[in-house]
Amino acid sequence: MSPRSVRSTGSVMPGRSARSTGSLAAARFAVQVGFAALLAGCAATSTTTGATPAASASAPATAAAPPAAARAGAGKLAAPVREVLPNGLRLIIQDHRAADIVAVYLYVGVGVRYERPDQLGYSHFQEHMLFKGTDKWGPGYIDRAVEGVGGRTNATTSFDYTDFYIVVPADATETALQLLADMAFRSKFDDAEVAREREVIFEEANIETDNPKSAIIRQLYGLVYANNPYGSPVLGTRPTMNAAKGAILKAYNKQYYTPENMTLTVVGPVDPKAVRAMVDRIWGVMPRTNYTTTPAPAPPPLTGVVRRTVQRPEQQAQLALGWQAPASNDANGDAVDLLTTILAGTESSRLAKRLRDQDRLVSSITMNYAAQMGGGIVSLRAELEADQVDKAEQVILEEIARIQASGPTEEERQLAVTKFEAQHAFDTETSEGLGNAYGLAETTWTLDAELGYVDRLRKITTEQIRDAARRYLPKDKYARIAFTPRKP
Repeated sequence: MSPRSVRSTGSVMPGRSARSTGSLAAARFAVQVGFAALLAGCAATSTTTGATPAASASAPATAAAPPAAARAGAGKLAAPVREVLPNGLRLIIQDHRAADIVAVYLYVGVGVRYERPDQLGYSHFQEHMLFKGTDKWGPGYIDRAVEGVGGRTNATTSFDYTDFYIVVPADATETALQLLADMAFRSKFDDAEVAREREVIFEEANIETDNPKSAIIRQLYGLVYANNPYGSPVLGTRPTMNAAKGAILKAYNKQYYTPENMTLTVVGPVDPKAVRAMVDRIWGVMPRTNYTTTPAPAPPPLTGVVRRTVQRPEQQAQLALGWQAPASNDANGDAVDLLTTILAGTESSRLAKRLRDQDRLVSSITMNYAAQMGGGIVSLRAELEADQVDKAEQVILEEIARIQASGPTEEERQLAVTKFEAQHAFDTETSEGLGNAYGLAETTWTLDAELGYVDRLRKITTEQIRDAARRYLPKDKYARIAFTPRKP
């Protein structure tokens, strides 16, 4: 996977539950500790059991690859199979034989940026309600059915998408496909369940607010994406959540949960033809609605330095800086990935060595690039003492100016590339990692971009990294927010 969606070099961002990966998709949109809080993903129960999967009551056909093929070695993966069904559903299948496990992901092209001001939080509310009963099954059935075959499930909501996944033994592939289809198209939105989940969401919001790491990044997004949907809270507001009733949420579901607005990925030891037959039978019968997506809104450019200081009950201060950065489909993002890693993406990065080890201004410092479809953000977060906030900001800008002047060394470039290569190798070991990466890339950029991500990083030069620093980290156009201990 590519670090661009999870383009995580170590911080926290709005909207995703801590399921970050390291592909371009994962790098470009997911997050760090902080981004994980900005993204919401806690609706579903996640369970993994070691028990032998129970036999499906309907005895579904298997999608597993023939045993002989499965023994044919686990070398380089074949290219994924990408197909578009007549109803517009995009299907990506990857034969991946690392384990007898299949990951099925559903990515839906709806998130915070699609919401009107009176709909804030509706995309995330969907994530909760799709686990709370269908026209056929009651609340809790989805989780029990997945647990019954030894699998697990979860979901997340971000600015550009909402995704759901089920990971099961290979012989339960059809069960996973059927459950996701029931969730997407047949959820009930019972008013009593809506009321219960509303309280759960309020508690999520309280947790996000109480955690200084997530709260500061949430507020940083509001400054960098001022007057833009990407600055809105994934969890919505109390007024919009209180106004969300079952019928309203169901209408929202019908508008966006359409085959043309979905990507389904199936990764594991599977036969693509068998998977396609299952998908045709379960998903292909859903009618096309002629849904057309809306262009992602680019944020208005920052015209100066925006500053905010917030007093909080914690004893330690937090400092966050943010710059506007390339959108997900902008090739310049590759150089920004390496730039943020060199500056504060590893324990031996420039800012870590200077501010933490040499000057002892901070106890930790991280930097992240998250590429949304409308425009990306580079965010930096540091933990430090309150009397060091101004000095730390000054030194950060000095180090940025230094890399703008002379660029990184060749050794730094190579180490950054190696980091992404290692992360990519780790993430693509599992069907779950690949399924997430493919779904995210297909939804927010392109599958081809994901597949070629690491090769493109290897070709980025030190000069390109220097130029990215000059273009995207200006000293006079950024947002700065500090959390300082509340004065007695």
